[in-house]
Amino acid sequence: MARLAPWLGVLAAVGAGLALGGCGFTPLLAAPGVNSGLAHINVTAPQGRTGYLIRQHLDDVFARDHTAPADYAMHLVLAEARIAEGLRTDNVATRYELVLTAEYTLTKLPEAEVVKKGRVRVEITYDSADQPYASIAEEQDAEDRAADQAAQRIRLELATWIATGKPASKNLPKVAPAPANTVSPTGLPGGS
Repeated sequence: MARLAPWLGVLAAVGAGLALGGCGFTPLLAAPGVNSGLAHINVTAPQGRTGYLIRQHLDDVFARDHTAPADYAMHLVLAEARIAEGLRTDNVATRYELVLTAEYTLTKLPEAEVVKKGRVRVEITYDSADQPYASIAEEQDAEDRAADQAAQRIRLELATWIATGKPASKNLPKVAPAPANTVSPTGLPGGS
């Protein structure tokens, strides 16, 4: 019986794969045209460290094909807020929350027609050390993690948009970023 235990897990995984395959399930990124659509997006991010980081992460998650001309251009507007938390008795924060809001506009090239707009909001917490170098390293790590998570969320939104048929630009809702520390009607911070 002990010799069969490892094979039972493999058998269960294969059975689940066959069951999902039989029901017509297709992973989002395996849908026709999703990966090739993402690979042809040219990202323009604002100047600065966070802009550079999010552009790099977006190029990575889109698997950007730099050898082919872009079909779409993405323009990003970033907003960052750093909120002090965990105040000590001497009124010095021991933790911070970094809130990164990335608003994007996707345009079809060469017409420059806006086809999709969206906004993602990421909240990351990090410790603030007493040593200056350690505190800077923690802040930079938080910026990198926030940029990575924002890129992943943008990829998910765009992959869903591509896989479900790309709605016409006339039906786009107006998206305005919510300021940090706001609460939406759903009770979630920032309305996202």
